[in-house]
Amino acid sequence: MSRKAPSEGAEPPAAALQQFGEVAEAISATTKKLEKTALLGSYFKGLNDADLARAARYFAGHQFAQSDSRTTNVGGSIISEALSEATGFSRNDLAPRYVRLGDAGETAYEVVKEAKHGIQVPAMTLAETESLITRLSETRGTRNKTALLATVLHQASPLEAKYLVKLLAGDLRIGLKEGLVEDAVARCFARPLPDVAHANMLLGDIGEAAVRARKSDLRNIEMRLFHPIKFMLATPAVDLSDIARTMPAEFLVEDKFDGIRAQAHVKDTRVSIYSRTMDEITHRFPELIEPLRTLPTDVVIDGEIVPAQGERILPFSELQKRLGRKTIGKDLMSEVPVIMVAYDLLYAAGRVLINESLEERRAILERLVPNQGTVRLSIAKEFTEVAPLDDEFTKARGRGNEGLMIKSPASLYKPGRRGREWLKLKRAIATLDVVVTAVEVGHGKRRHLLSDYTFAVRGSEQSEELLNIGKAYSGLTDVELAELTEWFKAHTLQEFRHGRVRLVEPKIVIEVTFDRVQESKRHKSGYALRFPRILRVRTDKNPEDVDTLETVRRLVASNNTPSTASG
Repeated sequence: MSRKAPSEGAEPPAAALQQFGEVAEAISATTKKLEKTALLGSYFKGLNDADLARAARYFAGHQFAQSDSRTTNVGGSIISEALSEATGFSRNDLAPRYVRLGDAGETAYEVVKEAKHGIQVPAMTLAETESLITRLSETRGTRNKTALLATVLHQASPLEAKYLVKLLAGDLRIGLKEGLVEDAVARCFARPLPDVAHANMLLGDIGEAAVRARKSDLRNIEMRLFHPIKFMLATPAVDLSDIARTMPAEFLVEDKFDGIRAQAHVKDTRVSIYSRTMDEITHRFPELIEPLRTLPTDVVIDGEIVPAQGERILPFSELQKRLGRKTIGKDLMSEVPVIMVAYDLLYAAGRVLINESLEERRAILERLVPNQGTVRLSIAKEFTEVAPLDDEFTKARGRGNEGLMIKSPASLYKPGRRGREWLKLKRAIATLDVVVTAVEVGHGKRRHLLSDYTFAVRGSEQSEELLNIGKAYSGLTDVELAELTEWFKAHTLQEFRHGRVRLVEPKIVIEVTFDRVQESKRHKSGYALRFPRILRVRTDKNPEDVDTLETVRRLVASNNTPSTASG
């Protein structure tokens, strides 16, 4: 799948979407990371700068640069309708194919190939792909977007259609994460991987980082604010002895808040807040804007948004009333007041801080953020032994929080990575984050709602396979169920029993608790949860964040001892 490099001084020809698809197919066919990066690097070398930037973004799963706030707003419904119009297959014809293939892109490939009777006339370039994505972002109205996409799909070859649909769905599903794209860029252009990753983080654009790597221009890059930086993650602590083995002689302990992770960017008078899913959520929390705007310098703050009444932390269920709302009125702000608790600092006063120690970052944060108010500093206590953590955990729970965060003062901030410099102790009951795969109409007063959810875990950290593990009927309010019912109806893949049972797009993540895990032949995972109950909808998580089969096996191995695995 290699491509000859252009002769010295010659401008490489425009890159074809067909060849992008061929490279993607080869990457998907191997599980070896080195082979994936080698294939990608070979492809990158033969591209001109503009196409290199496009290809790097697309292989990282981005339609636009991360620093670009535009979206296409093209979901499964528009893709299905456009594919139907382009091929003549009805949506009822498409649904069982999607269920069988499990991927919208694979479905597009199959039906376009059948509609064209095997004839392939690939003609689309990456520049034209970018133009289409831009036009879709600018086009208003579902019908207009559908018509535009249908026209392009009608002209596309099967492989072009496959990867165009995958790009619009936001997931290539070829076993390639952004970190591997950074690695491929680094190897391809003989640059240090940390330099490439750092440039990507500062720029918010893997495409520009790739072009800069080619030109050996990765130094002296200024931080661009207003694009989300990947959050550093914590590892669940098994028990207190695990903390004792991991932490240094002195370590920091904070309450673990039961809210949503948030990253605030502030420069001059502009304020933007991003969620863990990299979505901008500023509009949902208008009362945080002015307190952030009045901070004494430009900053990027990591913290948690929690519902609070004065010093009292309210249950997460209160915060859920505000999530998913397009507009937040004064009544709702009054009913569910929120605060932002700041506990880390990634950037301040023109200085990037992620490679400074947590101790240094905290010291600067303490000078910038007050101890109380709508935006306030977290309380970090120094401990030298783990025995008192039992009592501290109980106090944290009494304050309305989930548990404890334990951090090494020397820890650097590692975007997107889950290290052991940060550990977490959560609620003392077993929980899992899972994704809903099927829904069913309820009974009694819920007979008009889709209230019974079948859910799955991932096969492994590297796998995209979803394995069903249980079914839950309770835990959500009627208001939440009504909102989700509308979503599931719009994202149904196939209906059974006159619409009573629906296979749905696996996008909704929920947190479930249960009595224990037991082996079961009923589910493909080989396990079933006994008495599962939904704790909450995890709007702050994506399907790739759900727990894996390995987590389930650890629960079984520990005889279902209360776990801290989820979070």
